[in-house]
Amino acid sequence: MTEFRSIRVHAIVLRHADWGEADRLITLYSHEQGKLRAVAKGARKITSRKAGHLEPFTQVKLQLSRGRDLFIVTQADTVDTYLPLRESLVLTGYASYVVELLDRFVYEEEGANPSLFRLLADTLERIAKNEDTWLAVRYYEMRLLDFLGFRPQLFDCANCGREIKAEDQFFSFSAGGVICPRCGQGLPNLKPISLETLKYLRHFQRSSYGEAARARPSPEARTEAEYLMQGYFTYLLERELNSPGFLKRVRT
Repeated sequence: MTEFRSIRVHAIVLRHADWGEADRLITLYSHEQGKLRAVAKGARKITSRKAGHLEPFTQVKLQLSRGRDLFIVTQADTVDTYLPLRESLVLTGYASYVVELLDRFVYEEEGANPSLFRLLADTLERIAKNEDTWLAVRYYEMRLLDFLGFRPQLFDCANCGREIKAEDQFFSFSAGGVICPRCGQGLPNLKPISLETLKYLRHFQRSSYGEAARARPSPEARTEAEYLMQGYFTYLLERELNSPGFLKRVRT
């Protein structure tokens, strides 16, 4: 198979880091190639024309040439800057969270997943519009878990397999789902989950975003769902995320 020396990708910038004296190393999630890294030559120079196109959360179209070890950015055009994300620290925090989740779970060699790219782009747009950001992020989490193969079990007990009844339950990070009260009496490291919170997590798991957007959970259910989802991600990743701490500081 012919290996093209130059490719064009539609991507979202996840993060960047200094590289050498004047360059930047850009981490991207692209529609065509999945996660990849590329060097933007001279991007840290004041005169650089590429720098403004390669900020985190920016949706771009890039021409990349294959270097010896990494792609090199030869052309960059902005599709969407999601400008409100840069004007509010709270929105920056939410955007950082969804980008960090994707960055931590996905590896470069996995290849393209257009549905995952679309989910990320749609979520950044919803956050930028300053809709119900809690809902946009929780919906993103549930869809992301589906795409990654970590769909939590919410309708049957993750331990005994019995159907979950309309009552308060437990949640197990290690089992990957809800534990019924009967099993919950003898299992360690369980977290309580209220009937209301479980109802909304189920709703997000099986609904379109338009349907999910009609949800009106109580403040208590919102707090509980956020706590459980972040705990589940921490368990799966075997490490804490950086962005929830930042988000907590700017929201107070």
